[in-house]
Amino acid sequence: MTFIAVNGSARKRWNTATLLQECVKGAESTGSDTQLINLYDLDFKGCTSCFACKLKNGKSYGRCAIQDDLTPILEAIEKKADVLVLGSPIYFSDMTGEMRSFLERLLFAPHVYSLPERTLFPRRIKTAFIYTMNVTKEMFARTNYETIMQETKRILERTFGYSETYRCYDTYQFDDYSKVEMEIFDPKQKAISREKAFPVDCKNAFGIGSRLCTRD
Repeated sequence: MTFIAVNGSARKRWNTATLLQECVKGAESTGSDTQLINLYDLDFKGCTSCFACKLKNGKSYGRCAIQDDLTPILEAIEKKADVLVLGSPIYFSDMTGEMRSFLERLLFAPHVYSLPERTLFPRRIKTAFIYTMNVTKEMFARTNYETIMQETKRILERTFGYSETYRCYDTYQFDDYSKVEMEIFDPKQKAISREKAFPVDCKNAFGIGSRLCTRD
């Protein structure tokens, strides 16, 4: 099995990255080959609407024609990946801009405008999306986050065949909350969540990696 994780956070050692690293460990526990990609290390951009991927009999039909740092990643996902796990913190109610640009390139090229919708992606693979967020579970229930997450899940399922979503709430964002403007959150409660809830999230992330890499 080949497992690819994609980190849509600028931080390589914080919440999202840590959960993805645990996913990788879970995948490795099954003997799978693994790769963790940090999008903020790459020089790339989102879809440019060139539509080369839509030209019938074109050399890039069904594939993104842009050549940049993302090109080999997209090729590896298409040709090698059995499991793809994405991770992103929530920025202004949605995934980060880097993750969004990555998904534009990954998902639009194989999409066919048809009824019913269909995909040119050549294989069925398992996918998951891990979201980390500053808000508590109770605050989450009052947002529109779930609607956005469900739409992303639907598109991943349409393209790859399977997807699941994991939500990590009430994340600890700073080593010292006294230095930042963050009045609506209680630093003491954040520290408690970091100590008690985040280890559970890490354990669950490990389980996602090992479970998705276990052959049916």
